[in-house]
Amino acid sequence: MGIKGLTKLLADNAPACMKEMKFESYFGRKIAIDASMSIYQFLIVVGRTGNDMLTNEAGDVTSHLQGMFTRTIRILEAGIKPVYVFDGKPPDMKKEELAKRYARRDDAAQGLVQAVEAGNQEDIEKYSKRTVKVTKQHNEDCRKLLRLMGVPVVEAPSEAEAECAALCKAGKVYAVASEDMDSLTFAAPVFLRHLMEPVTRKLPVMEFWVDKVLEGLQLSMDQFIDMCILCGCDYCDSIKGIGPQSALKLIRQHGTLEEVVENLNKSKYQIPENWNYKEARRLFKDPVVTAADDIPELKWLGPDEEGLKQFLVEENGFNIERVTKGIEKIKSAKNKSSQGRLESFFKVSAAANPAPKRKEPDAKDTAQKKPKGKVVKKGKAKVDSHLRSSSHSGWWEG
Repeated sequence: MGIKGLTKLLADNAPACMKEMKFESYFGRKIAIDASMSIYQFLIVVGRTGNDMLTNEAGDVTSHLQGMFTRTIRILEAGIKPVYVFDGKPPDMKKEELAKRYARRDDAAQGLVQAVEAGNQEDIEKYSKRTVKVTKQHNEDCRKLLRLMGVPVVEAPSEAEAECAALCKAGKVYAVASEDMDSLTFAAPVFLRHLMEPVTRKLPVMEFWVDKVLEGLQLSMDQFIDMCILCGCDYCDSIKGIGPQSALKLIRQHGTLEEVVENLNKSKYQIPENWNYKEARRLFKDPVVTAADDIPELKWLGPDEEGLKQFLVEENGFNIERVTKGIEKIKSAKNKSSQGRLESFFKVSAAANPAPKRKEPDAKDTAQKKPKGKVVKKGKAKVDSHLRSSSHSGWWEG
């Protein structure tokens, strides 16, 4: 779900924090991608006609493999170095939100049965998409595919978006790519939307800078987190009747959620029972992520040609010519992208903001502050170690 209404709120109140960018402008950049969000998109869009999806001869869905293979190749051809981050164990606070999602899928499944019986194609399309769930097998399939393509995979100890933000804060990647706006609530310095959208949609990549979010909203990072919780997030219910604009106004007026609750008109607004906003705040400020010093080296290697053909063609029924062409594109992308970005010759930081210099928020409030949050010493994020060795040189190796 992310943060309700945050995109419009930022467009209205902090337009300087976001800008449209061309996909090709991220040449040479390392980007951490929320894998589950991407897989979900592929399952909804790729090869779907009504209730029918792409499958192999065994009847197993392959939409996620088709989407991951072609979209990752497109990313590599643009000279981008993707790092796919997979979810670990979700926080207990998220169980209620996950239960709501399960219930919505069950309702959609019933609606789908009725739509099929009535032959209502429009409802079949609508309800079939609502029944989509990213399974453990979908994730494992995509991990295997990415390993064979030579692309690094990171296993987050908990939330993938929090781990992506941690990679960005540590300078391991330039930006975080997802569709959920709570990447900003986890204080990802640079956040990208629509990077994984299909070419046919012709959507520009939307780039957000968290320091400019704070500057535009005139909030500290702590206040921004409180505002996001008040808007509505995955960790606790929102207060009915309070939308994003009201949330911003209340936080500006009172400073903290404690003061908002204390001064809220209880006859007009009903605070949800057991509204544990303090724990939600802690999860955004101190998420379970890998300590910067414990993040393994990220490496991009050449593709395992035989492994890809075996997995995609022999096991999942892909067209051999299409897979072969895909492999050649990966190899070609590696060779043409070895020159790197221009600013690397001038020692410009990868995370430097290209926008005109503006007054920065107080240092203690910026998202660049080193997090004090809980880190994982054991069971930390793992970068896939099964990537095959390669003698290729250049940027591809990291």
